Amino acid sequence: MTTTTRPALPSLATVTRARVRAELLSFFRERDAVVFVLLFPVILLVVFGAVFGGQEEVAPGVPFMQYFVAGMIAAGLLSASFQNLAIQIPIERDTGYLKRLSGTPMPKSAYFIGKVVLVGFVAVIQTVLLLAIGVLLYGVTLPADGERWLTFGWVALLGITSCTLVGVAFSSVPQNGKSAPAIVSPIAILLQFISGVFFVFSELPTWMQTLAAIFPLKWMTQGMRSVFLPDAAQAAEPAGGWEHGRIALVLAVWCVVGLVLCLLTFRWRTRSDG
Repeated sequence: MTTTTRPALPSLATVTRARVRAELLSFFRERDAVVFVLLFPVILLVVFGAVFGGQEEVAPGVPFMQYFVAGMIAAGLLSASFQNLAIQIPIERDTGYLKRLSGTPMPKSAYFIGKVVLVGFVAVIQTVLLLAIGVLLYGVTLPADGERWLTFGWVALLGITSCTLVGVAFSSVPQNGKSAPAIVSPIAILLQFISGVFFVFSELPTWMQTLAAIFPLKWMTQGMRSVFLPDAAQAAEPAGGWEHGRIALVLAVWCVVGLVLCLLTFRWRTRSDG
């Protein structure tokens, strides 16, 4: 009697590399996704720069575009993570793609690692483009000391982590893939309007500031302002300072909340599949 030996399954590292490659190829093959997720914040920067580039300073020594670029970087991180995943995952679920993946021997962690790498890749390209356009076209000044870049790093890391986790969790909200953009995009746009991206945050109504303070984007924009604006500008913040400790705390809390929600709500199948 002969014994057949099953071929060994690929290692987690091999499967993960394949998933990362698949995610990147899939994203860049979809022109709509590239334009909407990757280039839309860049297009907004150019449009707002053309309209408001010559506007007076929003604070002593702070041109409008310096303020705006800081906010757009945070908004770009939100777009690359929360908005991207909360739209794409329901589409993949609705087409049965997630159901088929869950039925393979692929470690489920490889799928999420692929999404995380995609988010990080898009966020880096987007941020570089925003900074390059800001510097070359609108005279935006980059930080000159390492401490500010360190702040940039941890704000971006905590912000994109929290928004990625919330995006994965929120992907279970839309009923199907077709409704996902209609549900997610207005939420992202609303958060940008109330979080100090398009307008000076301290000039917004108090109730709007209070509402924005619940969500990560407000703290991400505040953290980015602390990187790109002079220290004197923190006097114009509602709390009179950059509040780095509170920024870190709120974003860390959202990381935990997002992770818990992911574990409780993520589905590989549509509701009709059970």
